[in-house]
Amino acid sequence: MLKYIIKRIAQAVPLLFLITLICFSLMHIAPYDVVDSMTNSKMTNQEREAIREEYGLNDPMHIQYIRWLKNICRGEFGNSLLSHTSIKYDLKIRIPATAKLVLPSYLTAYILAIILGLVAANNRNKWQDKLIDGFCSIGLAVPTFWIGMIMIYFLGYKFKIFPLLGMHTIGKEDSLTDYLRHFFMPYIVLIIAFLPDLTRYVRASAISQLKEDYVLVQKAFGAGKSEILFKHVAKNVLLPLVTKLGMALPLLVTGAVITETVFSWPGIGLYFVKAVEAMDYPIVMAVLVLSGSLVIIGNLLSDILYCIVDPRIKLGKN
Repeated sequence: MLKYIIKRIAQAVPLLFLITLICFSLMHIAPYDVVDSMTNSKMTNQEREAIREEYGLNDPMHIQYIRWLKNICRGEFGNSLLSHTSIKYDLKIRIPATAKLVLPSYLTAYILAIILGLVAANNRNKWQDKLIDGFCSIGLAVPTFWIGMIMIYFLGYKFKIFPLLGMHTIGKEDSLTDYLRHFFMPYIVLIIAFLPDLTRYVRASAISQLKEDYVLVQKAFGAGKSEILFKHVAKNVLLPLVTKLGMALPLLVTGAVITETVFSWPGIGLYFVKAVEAMDYPIVMAVLVLSGSLVIIGNLLSDILYCIVDPRIKLGKN
């Protein structure tokens, strides 16, 4: 196990460098220059050149990349071009805010998906299966921002049950009740977003398991449907599903970009969207690198979890 982890980490290092190179190159060839976000039409060319010189933008591309990469390796993402605040400091505040929203939503969807997927598979082509599949189809087809706006209009504006936007009411930052009232609508929207894909994954896996010989053996011994489904089939269904937990790691950073923007939730998603709109390239690059790095780490965690859950798998031998 340790040898395999070391090997995977060694393989991940070049990928991380490639991610940083791609992110930096995309920002460098973007149609708008970094200086465009800091200047206005009244500035002279000399003033614009002074800004470029101050930020080292006149240096060759490879020099800028190496300088930026050194700072990234030290955990320094630089400062915002507009607010001049530390990006590292902003991320420390906004990542926990996103995690507080995404983590409960994903875990709730994860648990519901196991139940709904098993029920759908056990009642294949019956009304229960068609009802669950219909819900999944609607969840995949309808965009989350539309669901969010509908909830804001009816539950927030028309019936005034929940607050419209934000994470806290001003002056009630320490109130748990106020936080939960703000939390409810984006929480439900994210569950609807995560649930269909997970449910279909569980259903497909459960259907394949119900065709296995051990199910016939259990039926021959007189085991009931519920016992077979939740005691035997569920264990084998959870094996591939557990890898989804590792793959979900990037969601803690960029899993709710649209939902956070709709509900003005002060997390990474809203931070990233505003940075893109303002052409604040240091923030955009920092979030892209962080998200890409979490994808690689998530893949590694998925493999490790798979090995832990199923001891029959010996990593590194095949």
